[in-house]
Amino acid sequence: MRVAVLGAGTMGSGIAQVMAQNGHSVALCDLDQAILDRALATIEKSLSKLVEKGKLAATDKDATQGRIATGTDPGATASADLVVEAIVESLEVKLATFAELDRLTRPHAILASNTSSISITKLGAATQRPANVIGMHFMNPVPLMQLVEVIRGQATSDETTRSVMELARALGKTPVEVNDYPGFVSNRVLMPMINEAVFAVYEGVAAPEAVDQVMKLGMNHPMGPLTLADFIGLDVCLAIIEVLHDGLGDPKYRPCPLLKRMVDAGWLGRKSGRGFYTY
Repeated sequence: MRVAVLGAGTMGSGIAQVMAQNGHSVALCDLDQAILDRALATIEKSLSKLVEKGKLAATDKDATQGRIATGTDPGATASADLVVEAIVESLEVKLATFAELDRLTRPHAILASNTSSISITKLGAATQRPANVIGMHFMNPVPLMQLVEVIRGQATSDETTRSVMELARALGKTPVEVNDYPGFVSNRVLMPMINEAVFAVYEGVAAPEAVDQVMKLGMNHPMGPLTLADFIGLDVCLAIIEVLHDGLGDPKYRPCPLLKRMVDAGWLGRKSGRGFYTY
């Protein structure tokens, strides 16, 4: 299968790696050449770790890298059977992107989005092929995490869903089919928990370390919700909780004022060096 991945950030590079590791030719596209160069370095480092741990042969590492071509021209998507969009989490930008992909790609191509919360139905409606539009939400880090949330839009066909579920299994992942509602399942459950953890800090219930320790030791979570929020990015968490609040109209999804204030301050977590913790 010929695959194009649009967006070479953390998620896009991980998706490209997993596709190429499993024998697919990948066109990895981004508007910024520096981001593409960084993606290739990240993929090389990830594959090298797998070789060191004996999980991948050195020859397979070279073959995987050889299957990935990079470029700044979105026209590279023209020959793809599947396009996975992994760009910025903005409805406006994604709508424009899907309309462009609809023009660039062949009529049979499946257009998938790695969005963590945005409506697949809306993205499908921006194209002339809504039956071929689907959500393929990988988890970070993509090479290691098992889950792929497969999201059916209102018009997504059974055939498209079946193809993507089969592909995810062939990648060694576990696909879980869900319907198109704000936040799907993963973030509809996760983000209110993170938001409530932020409220606990905001209201002086406990310090961030204490909140995380309770959830790790008491609920057996591998990392606390505030550590996880820093890992995801507080700006991303805020954007998703706002999608839930706007889309479902329920005040229980109201973003915590502290979360908003930290994002306004540029305290976004690991990527900015400071969030609930200092990095």
